[in-house]
Amino acid sequence: MKEIDTNKIEEATRMLIEALGDDPEREGLAETPNRVARMYKEVFEGMCYTNEEIAEMFNKCFEDTTTGDLVVVDNIPVFSFCEHHMALMYDMNVSVGYIPNGKVIGLSKVARIADMCAKRLQLQERIGTDIYDVLKRVLDTDNIIVYIEGSHSCMTARGIKKVNSKTKTVCGKGLFRDDVALREEFYNIIGRK
Repeated sequence: MKEIDTNKIEEATRMLIEALGDDPEREGLAETPNRVARMYKEVFEGMCYTNEEIAEMFNKCFEDTTTGDLVVVDNIPVFSFCEHHMALMYDMNVSVGYIPNGKVIGLSKVARIADMCAKRLQLQERIGTDIYDVLKRVLDTDNIIVYIEGSHSCMTARGIKKVNSKTKTVCGKGLFRDDVALREEFYNIIGRK
């Protein structure tokens, strides 16, 4: 496990405030560097762990008595920060489907894995592949699909400023890549076509 260097974040935040032409010692900003450092430690927690470590943390499975049935966890809210602009990716929802291979993961663990994979400087596409990678390690199966839909403030609040734009990504492997009917069943369950 890596540690986030909050002292460096505080120093950098002070420098950023100065670079923006403000006084980091004025009343409203005096405690901002510390607040930012604490916030970054929280919102970038996933950067402290590898996918393998996340899999170890949330490897809570149960024997599956009906092996072969589709399991879906839908509408998991997450947020992240774009690695290109360090801008917020928000209103993000993750949906995960998998075909059990003798075991099922605790439902809350799917949400915790999605949350931890998003708490990194990221690309939306990589969030999906990271969630897939962690779940594959825990579930011992390739038959996993991850659908993510979200807004990116680097598109909505700056640059082109297209406030209603959404980015949708899919990471589907194993049967979800090859079986069109299974993929369609997943999309129907989560209300996407």
